[in-house]
Amino acid sequence: GLGAIIALIHDITITVGFFSVFGHFFGIEVGIPFIAALLTILGFSVHDTIVVYDRTRENLLKSSAKEIFPEIVNRSLNETLARSINTSLTVFITLIAIYVFGGESIRDFSLAIIIGIFFGTYSSIFIASALLVTAYKLQLKNKKV
Repeated sequence: GLGAIIALIHDITITVGFFSVFGHFFGIEVGIPFIAALLTILGFSVHDTIVVYDRTRENLLKSSAKEIFPEIVNRSLNETLARSINTSLTVFITLIAIYVFGGESIRDFSLAIIIGIFFGTYSSIFIASALLVTAYKLQLKNKKV
């Protein structure tokens, strides 16, 4: 939904922002590997967000009528949190190794993905889910009016 799209824009904007600063101070250039890194970040981030949203959908179907939506989203986040962090940490460690031991041509690519994975995990856990709850509350408010 809209929360996932906003989270993706967040991830890409922060990564591009970091590279703008790095480009200004360290001379890092934006090229084809950087564009490939942005596409990889988009894929990883949307997958992370989909996992959380899918678990929310499953828990919504299994929930009782008394359980309120923010509690369902919170439970879904708790259930997927370890998976999200473990996946991101594994990728993060691998990318650090690629950055340190890889050649000069792959260094900027891995740096971009390191930044993107970090903020992508952050946004799928904290931003996308919060926006889902906010959208739900806005729907309730509009129905009451």
